[in-house]
Amino acid sequence: MNRREFTVATGVTLGAAALGLPGLALAQSKPEDGKQYRSLDKRVPSDAPAGRIEVIEFFWYSCPHCNAFEPKLTAWTKKLPPDVYFHRVPVAFRDDFVPQQRLYYALETMGKVDEVHAKVFDEIHNKRQPTNREDLILAFVEKNGVDRARFQEIYNSFSVQAKARRAKQLQDQYEVQGVPSMGVAGRYITDGDMAGNMDRVLQVVDYLVAEARKSK
Repeated sequence: MNRREFTVATGVTLGAAALGLPGLALAQSKPEDGKQYRSLDKRVPSDAPAGRIEVIEFFWYSCPHCNAFEPKLTAWTKKLPPDVYFHRVPVAFRDDFVPQQRLYYALETMGKVDEVHAKVFDEIHNKRQPTNREDLILAFVEKNGVDRARFQEIYNSFSVQAKARRAKQLQDQYEVQGVPSMGVAGRYITDGDMAGNMDRVLQVVDYLVAEARKSK
């Protein structure tokens, strides 16, 4: 089983830690490199505006743990300081992930992420509609008030395809092993397995942002 197939298969088991089940949370101590997070061997070029610290959430719409994490992440992003540049990157561990990558980037291009992003998770995890092929995606966006023709044009555009390719590049450069994961400043990666649970991940990210700020 290759790495991407393995990470998809183990994405479900990751959730025990990611959901913060009893006995898995780590003590509230200073995060350690190689334990609660990992420093990358090679720094990843940042897409952040000059002078800002990049924070990335790597996610997959069909991941139940990304779905569970989303409300906490959204609340956390609303409190970020001005020097932090947060954005999401949809992963593609296999080719059949790509339609959902393009879904996200089409919504982003149309300025619809704030309005529709959470509804995608709801459609998949609560309403049990897979929303993982172009025809299903088009039906979903139309049902949620998005201009179907315009969305389809953007979904199949060169720019969205290029963003999907860039997402895969970032996923590989950050050596993402499962989702949800978070990358910081092109230098660090952490996830629920390393940190112990996703609440702790956010604490680790806060620590790593502070570390990155010191070296600016």
